[in-house]
Amino acid sequence: MQAVDLSTHPGHLARRLQQAHHLLWNAMVSQEITSPQFAVLNALTAEPGLDQRTVGERVGLDRSTVAEVIARLLRRELLDKVRDPDDGRRFQLRLTDDGVRTHRRLALLTVRMNQVFLGPLSADEQQTLFGLMRRVADAAEAFRVPDDARPPAGR
Repeated sequence: MQAVDLSTHPGHLARRLQQAHHLLWNAMVSQEITSPQFAVLNALTAEPGLDQRTVGERVGLDRSTVAEVIARLLRRELLDKVRDPDDGRRFQLRLTDDGVRTHRRLALLTVRMNQVFLGPLSADEQQTLFGLMRRVADAAEAFRVPDDARPPAGR
């Protein structure tokens, strides 16, 4: 059997893009705050008071990943968690003053990083790339198994 051409495998290319993004993020944006952590800060900047589940939905993180991301942001005191006055079982999340400052600083840095990351593409090519990536990502949501349909851990 011959080797396959990995340049025609979307997963391989997506992994390479993710590696490049990770390298640029660490070099140009932050070594302390990860891209998923920034996404949570950004979601709560847009919609303060969301609960953990909704934040995860907004940024495309599964339940266990968003729980860990939020726990880290709480430990860093970039988020506050308060009980929802309308539903005592639910907690609302808000950025602290440090969280607001951190988001503002990182948002500015991500603009430059994205310019470098997408630099090889023209403006039209960038728009085409975003459109195609959104279509594939949106279609891939159908493959996601709902958290409540997964078998319990340890089985």
